Amino acid sequence: MFIGEYKYSIDNKARLAIPTKFRDELKKEAVVTRGLDNCLFLYTKKEWKKIADKLSTLPFSQANSRAFARLMLAGAMDVNIDKQGRIVLPDYLRSFSKIKKKVVIAGLYSRLEIWDEEIWNKYKENTEKQSSEIAEKLGELGV
Repeated sequence: MFIGEYKYSIDNKARLAIPTKFRDELKKEAVVTRGLDNCLFLYTKKEWKKIADKLSTLPFSQANSRAFARLMLAGAMDVNIDKQGRIVLPDYLRSFSKIKKKVVIAGLYSRLEIWDEEIWNKYKENTEKQSSEIAEKLGELGV
């Protein structure tokens, strides 16, 4: 289970350290892809397979299904964790997520999200302001 919020910096070779407590689980194999809200999603290979299987069953005759599958699947890349616990973030994913130097890695149970620190802080501030409204909507859904 991935939980917590961690701050790191990307080095000049586009390498990003992964929090130590998550390295063993991701060491086997991991996948990074475009996420939502201008972040990247990092999955274990096992969890990624579940997501990719679901995406492959979306009806390709629907434009939104095709668009979302393309966003997630075409944007995905296998990554390996090096001996120092780092992954390399490809240029196209850093560009998509507007990641510069300072990064926040957020644990969201089955995935890690990788955010530009400035974008994360704005997102988090807005979400915290709306937390009562969000909780009320989730209550309507039985959460």
